[in-house]
Amino acid sequence: MGEQSISNYLQILSNCMLSTEVTDAHGSELNLDEGADRAVEMILNTRQNSRKIMLTGNGGSSSVVSHVQNDLCKAVGVRALVFTEQPLLTAFANDEGYGSVFEKPIELWAEAGDLLITVSSSGKSENIIRSLKASQNAGCKIITFSGFEADNPSRNSGVLNFYVNSDAYGFVETAHAALLHFMTDQAKESVDSGPAIGAL
Repeated sequence: MGEQSISNYLQILSNCMLSTEVTDAHGSELNLDEGADRAVEMILNTRQNSRKIMLTGNGGSSSVVSHVQNDLCKAVGVRALVFTEQPLLTAFANDEGYGSVFEKPIELWAEAGDLLITVSSSGKSENIIRSLKASQNAGCKIITFSGFEADNPSRNSGVLNFYVNSDAYGFVETAHAALLHFMTDQAKESVDSGPAIGAL
């Protein structure tokens, strides 16, 4: 990035957020507002149908999904899980490899109609890809958040796929966090104001 002012940095970040690309399961492009509205609808439907939301991410993205899990449980009132509890994570990592650390818990916990949200700057971490496949096998719906390379494998895995066109971790992770904060805030507003909207 080189030396730059904070105002320039924030301008680039804003552009990254506003230019987020959204595609559906068929690869068709959606505008950002429509994509976000559909994501909120999926969260609300998961709650209404008494299903659960699972979230996976590594590193900074792990912090993002932990924050989102907190908001989903406390503010939206939907059951939500992350799989970063250290003894179990390290047991799977030690015995079966780090690529298994989300896949194995999902195989144990996932049920048809659940929702998986993956957050990955690269969109191609092995454990994220394996979590996607395990969720697909269980009949879960999926929303992906990715960045870096436009052809990363996460982008064709979800019912909805949000892609931030940047190769800078700070921009991608911050954009993902902001997008998800908007979605949980909107879901909370809907829950607070009335019944959840109908099933997809």
